[in-house]
Amino acid sequence: MKQSLAIYRRLMAYTKPYIKGFALALTGMVIAAATEPLFPALMKPLLDEGFVGKSGLALWYVPAAIIGIFVVRGIATFTSNYALTWVANKVLADMRREMFGHMLRLPASEFEREASGLLISRIVFEVNNVTAAATRVLTTIVRDSLVILGLLGWLFYLNWQLTLVALVLIPVIAVVVASFSRRMRRLNRQSLEHTGELTRVVEEAVHGYKPIKVFGAYGRETELFGRTVERLRGFAMRHQVAAGATVPITQIFAAIAVAIVVSIALMQSMDNQTTVGGFVSFITAMLMLLAPLKHLADINGPLQRGLAAAESVFHLLDQAAEPDEGTRTLERARGALRFEKVSFRYPGADRDALSEIDLDIEPGELVALVGSSGGGKTTLVNLVPRFFSPTSGRVLLDGVPLSELALGSLRDQLALVSQDIVLFNDTVRANVAFGVTRDVSDEAIWEALRAAALDEVVRALPQGLDAPAGERGARFSGGQRQRLAIARALLKDAPVLLLDEATSALDSHTEREVQNALERTTAGRTTLVIAHRLSTIERADRIVVLEGGRIVEQGRHAELIARGGIYAQLHRIQYASAGQA
Repeated sequence: MKQSLAIYRRLMAYTKPYIKGFALALTGMVIAAATEPLFPALMKPLLDEGFVGKSGLALWYVPAAIIGIFVVRGIATFTSNYALTWVANKVLADMRREMFGHMLRLPASEFEREASGLLISRIVFEVNNVTAAATRVLTTIVRDSLVILGLLGWLFYLNWQLTLVALVLIPVIAVVVASFSRRMRRLNRQSLEHTGELTRVVEEAVHGYKPIKVFGAYGRETELFGRTVERLRGFAMRHQVAAGATVPITQIFAAIAVAIVVSIALMQSMDNQTTVGGFVSFITAMLMLLAPLKHLADINGPLQRGLAAAESVFHLLDQAAEPDEGTRTLERARGALRFEKVSFRYPGADRDALSEIDLDIEPGELVALVGSSGGGKTTLVNLVPRFFSPTSGRVLLDGVPLSELALGSLRDQLALVSQDIVLFNDTVRANVAFGVTRDVSDEAIWEALRAAALDEVVRALPQGLDAPAGERGARFSGGQRQRLAIARALLKDAPVLLLDEATSALDSHTEREVQNALERTTAGRTTLVIAHRLSTIERADRIVVLEGGRIVEQGRHAELIARGGIYAQLHRIQYASAGQA
């Protein structure tokens, strides 16, 4: 109970910036609720004076009062609903912005650990349940609670003995609701998890349609989707059982209470303790109690869904962002990189991915990292932008430990081209100038495209730089997407360039063009290149060979070939394979 209240208080804090709209909504609720007891209150004079007493006074003021009540109630209800919807959508937008902004600042390890479908589900779907709990549920609680209080007040005024009998309903409903709440919260939490899993399955199928078609995996994917859907269906049915059982149970107790009240009222009428109008007014008010009591019983389902979703949303918001405790900044680094006794182990791994790395890279030096898969090349490069921090040792840029540099300042010094090309569903211009804060002319963009050997392709497009790249760059081939990423890195003009298999998707002719462009562009820049195709790094200033997370060789191409070690062996294997091809 305490945890639920804490979650709800935190949730309601999001409505504070919109307190005026919220106050207007509450005012409308109060006015609408205040009109409810007026209906049974009119029954007494209508029957006692109009029908029994034959008074002409009731002939005109009762109908006029009914019309007035409906007008006031209609205006109050519309105002309340509109104001609350406005607040709800403002809160929804604020929470989504906060979640998305926080997600982007999570450590790289969280993106690798957390399934993308779960992250998407939280921001797109779960937050809707959260705002429903903060607004629609609150509307029901406030409005129907006020209606119940108003009707109970009128019932006490009419006949306090009968009212005490009617009050038996409230603790019974409370017990029923409490007994089902815990189960509903657990079912909702599990349902949200499986909704995220369903999102992941669909996302994988959408992006993996090519291998699904080629390998004929329709049955496998359909079966996987079906199992996930079936689990969701099972949770939905169990939730419905728990939520739906509260209504008939409360109605049964209500029927028993009404029967008892009618019996007592009949006995009182024999002793002239009540009038026909008073009895009808009492029964009307009592029956009107059932609707708000039912609403309060029904609201437990969406409330528990909202609280379960809020737990998930706040779990995301409470995850620590990537540490940024550095305070030092660099205007433009010279590009001197130094790795001092650097070791790194991934969480849960049984051995170090990097072990005791010592490496000095001079400003403007082009250093190539080679070795077999799993040797630690990508891990070493990922330490430079602080996607990960060393388990031990330290990395320095221009003699400043990376941990002392503000993340923004550090990453301003870096440009990255990864083998996993990321393009956005925007124009070519926006993709090339992505993240560049300074004003960029079209000439500068064309120059970057020219250096990446892509300018002729873009000029041939009807819209030129304004041509859409499509989702994940789908309108371009693999090699063209890679060249767009290279153009983006070149346009940033950073002093340190990180290339992770930057030419892996290029044909031999284009690779040579891009390689020449990169050699011109990397002049004067510190460049770390990860390469499996050794022909692309033969002119590197230094080649560093990594095996098992350790540096086993380093030197120029000719030196390493003459040494006849691991690099020479890798070189022979590649050229033998190329010759056979």
